[in-house]
Amino acid sequence: MAREKYQTLTEQMFYILICLKNEACGVDIMKMAAELTDGRVLIGPGTLYSLLDNFVKEKMIIETKTENRKKSYIITNLGEEMLEKEYRRLTKQKNDYEALVKGGGQ
Repeated sequence: MAREKYQTLTEQMFYILICLKNEACGVDIMKMAAELTDGRVLIGPGTLYSLLDNFVKEKMIIETKTENRKKSYIITNLGEEMLEKEYRRLTKQKNDYEALVKGGGQ
């Protein structure tokens, strides 16, 4: 099940799911992730299409249409849950950092 397999998401996974809040094809996802992160997160086609296939199998996204070889996808409720879970995990890390480092604790 997706919850067991994806306890945490890689940056590429996180940004793919964010990009699929609206229907998009693979090329659009790669462009959006690069633009959203000012080029910090680049997702190559091999990584992207492998993750898209895995996400479909795990029901985190669904394929919405196919035109020739171009497939479009959108996030599912399960994908939204996984994205939210990862967001909360990252926020907790940020808060822990701020409490210890910026708060002056030792």
